[in-house]
Amino acid sequence: MPVTEERGSDVQDVSVEPVAAEARSAGLADVVWENAEAAPEAVQFLRPDPVPRSWPAPRPLRSGPQPVTCQQFRDDVLALARGFVAAGVGHGDRVALMSRTRYEWTLVDYALWSIGAVTVPIYDTSSADQLRWILTDSGAVGCVLETGEHAGMLAGFRDDLPALRRVWRIDGGDLIALAGEGRAVDDARVEARRHAVTGGDVATIVYTSGTTGRPKGCVLTHRNIHCDVIGATEVLRDLLHPGASTVLFLPLAHAFARLIQVGMVHSRATMVHSADMSGVLDQLRKYRPTFILAVPRMFEKMYNRARQKADEANRTRLFDLADRLAVRYSRALDTPRGPGPLLRLAHVVFEVLAYRKLRATLGGRCRLAIVGGAPLADRLGHFFRGAGMALLEGYGLTETSPALTVNPPSAMRIGTAGRPIPGARVRVAPDGEILVHGPMIFPGYWNNPEATREAFTSDGWLRTGDLGSLDQDGYLRITGRKKEIMVTAAGKNLAPAPIEDAIREHPLVSQVMLVGDGRPYVAALVTVDEHAWTRWHAARGLPDVPVAELRDNPELRGEIQSAVDRANATVSRAEQVKTFRILHRDLTEAEGELTPTLKIKREAVATRYADDVEALYRGH
Repeated sequence: MPVTEERGSDVQDVSVEPVAAEARSAGLADVVWENAEAAPEAVQFLRPDPVPRSWPAPRPLRSGPQPVTCQQFRDDVLALARGFVAAGVGHGDRVALMSRTRYEWTLVDYALWSIGAVTVPIYDTSSADQLRWILTDSGAVGCVLETGEHAGMLAGFRDDLPALRRVWRIDGGDLIALAGEGRAVDDARVEARRHAVTGGDVATIVYTSGTTGRPKGCVLTHRNIHCDVIGATEVLRDLLHPGASTVLFLPLAHAFARLIQVGMVHSRATMVHSADMSGVLDQLRKYRPTFILAVPRMFEKMYNRARQKADEANRTRLFDLADRLAVRYSRALDTPRGPGPLLRLAHVVFEVLAYRKLRATLGGRCRLAIVGGAPLADRLGHFFRGAGMALLEGYGLTETSPALTVNPPSAMRIGTAGRPIPGARVRVAPDGEILVHGPMIFPGYWNNPEATREAFTSDGWLRTGDLGSLDQDGYLRITGRKKEIMVTAAGKNLAPAPIEDAIREHPLVSQVMLVGDGRPYVAALVTVDEHAWTRWHAARGLPDVPVAELRDNPELRGEIQSAVDRANATVSRAEQVKTFRILHRDLTEAEGELTPTLKIKREAVATRYADDVEALYRGH
């Protein structure tokens, strides 16, 4: 795969030649028909216990997982596409989709794509104001909702949405009824609509969850998404292929999960939709996927809970040995000679004692995971690779469809976001900002030409707002967000993310947000993990009360201080956290403090906890 690199005193630039299939200009739904012809009996989806009245109408429900073959999926897409045609959804019309991750989400997506309509995803946890804004801004003519609660939310302001003609509720049986309306529509009309779709047509408008301001609608074309999937699957052929499987539990409204959805259909791999985040581990053990995708926080929690279980079973020493050995073994894999004989032998022993059991929590077959949404702590990456579970970090934005770089399984480099996927070009500007170019880059923001102009340089490169560097082999390392760089009163510039990640490695810590912009020193707001808290205070004989009542407890503060001390040891004195404050509760998405991928909304948190921030600087 040809790679071009340019280096100079001002910029670093790496690109990878696109694969030939990128030139295709057809619509994303075409592959559904191609799969049905090439492998009609291949299982495209497994549906965990479908809910009556959702979908499908003609096939009888039975207990247990329901296989959906490539042919069945094509038939379902066609039936629903006929329904949308009957309902008057035209080429280029926007239809909103607000639901948890489930089969019907994917079905609606492909049905709309097959007739040239535009899917507008909305997180199922969105507020009424967010729902109103997205429906208004996108000019949606239809809206698919999952629940009665969603429908009730919409009812409160539907009269203010003149463009919205139809609303369908998944759990109310409305999709089945819609397919019934479509029986009067000839298949040839859908075929004509499908063949009229070109790569330049808009496929979706994805509203960024954003950590600041109102969401902006990212316009992505069929070509944008297709080129991104082709490039990503070229690098991830070990994951995305017929016979591979995954349990998808991230929200499909997020571009990261959407990429996997399209990649699974493209490669005819098997996908299980899982809407219940609280039951993810049960689903993983039941369906035994070959790979998963997740945000780093999931693996942080997985590690912390494994350590807590070891503590409860009086096996702390064994876990510590397994931990150190895994990290040492992984680091040795990056050396020219690799692990020595004694290290390999010890690794075999701990494979039986510990690592196999850890992987069993993910079903036992999973040896690879794609991690995105935020940086993964280096040590955590080494621990999991040493335990037989490689976490492949990547990088991208909603505006980039979303993948730009990824670590190849055969040449991963922990601590980096990997190399550009085929077709992508990555450049680091003199000020450290990452600039990107390629066919997966969006054309602009919906109804927002000013924001679109600001997003691109004069020569057409997308400004990511992220800071990073490229090593001599073209691997990208993310060092922070340009807008999140803090400048202390002493003039010290620092990126908060690396220090926050280091503090968050402690089992008791859930979230960390550094403060200090324009202040005399760096401080931190810290929240305590609720699951860890229950075990921690019980083990020490402390009262069974919420964190709020013990956040000034010396023993608790000492525990958090140890996490801060370890993080401080990794940075210069000027960057060190001088003091911290434990908040009375954890941050949540419901309260508007976290995005759906668990990123902190810094302005919202700083505003809500302004008194706590001031307390950190009182007297200085």
